[in-house]
Amino acid sequence: MADLEEKTDRYEAMLAAALSDATIAVPLETPLGDVAAECEEMARSYLDDGRHFREQGDLVNALASFSYGYGWLDAGVRMGLFDVPDDSDLFTT
Repeated sequence: MADLEEKTDRYEAMLAAALSDATIAVPLETPLGDVAAECEEMARSYLDDGRHFREQGDLVNALASFSYGYGWLDAGVRMGLFDVPDDSDLFTT
């Protein structure tokens, strides 16, 4: 079983890579575009929050933030709000 620090590192890297890979797939000037932009913003905010918690030495909340951020992005991919590379293993499609 992975220790907390290793798992936190892994989830931070996974969320950062997922944000880098995902692109909004719907027109931004539509209601779905607003939803996609909000999902992306939430994922980025959770990445920032997680990094803040890590700096404070709070690995539990850092891991939770990275996990929640990834969840927002992965849900957006499943709903078709984001395009991701075909060879990506970061998302459930």
